[in-house]
Amino acid sequence: MATAVIDLTAEDTEALKSPFVNELIKQIRAQDTYGAWEGKPDAEILRPYIVTKEERRLIPIIGDPDPDTIWRIELYYAAVGLAVERRTGIIASPMMKMSHEGFGRMMLTAGRLVVVNKHLRDIHRFGFESLAKLAEGGEKLVDDAAAWIAKYPECAQGEGP
Repeated sequence: MATAVIDLTAEDTEALKSPFVNELIKQIRAQDTYGAWEGKPDAEILRPYIVTKEERRLIPIIGDPDPDTIWRIELYYAAVGLAVERRTGIIASPMMKMSHEGFGRMMLTAGRLVVVNKHLRDIHRFGFESLAKLAEGGEKLVDDAAAWIAKYPECAQGEGP
């Protein structure tokens, strides 16, 4: 994927303030053990998550995911889990099972409760049109997970039947 800096719209600039995006940025920066991303703007380190329609057309329909793509997806869902925890106070742990062909499942559990259940396919094409869409997708997952936790608090705390 290209690493060119993206032109930020007003929506993208606002998206950088999203609690989910802030968690994702923290996750990415925490992986930077050698300081390679130190001093780089947040939008630049989020660039691999942006896949425009033109870029998506260049990616073959069938393909195996590379380790960097799988790593980005793992960080994305880890950030969702941490954003859920910050909002609810309940730990939401991600679990991902992926085939070498790019098909699989991602679940986030809180106690005995599954708060996110996503079937993943064509993950070699994983990405969002813009930073605003990235924030919107992450925040929606966080909102949905928090709603399940609010609906079933005993299960989310590991109690119940």
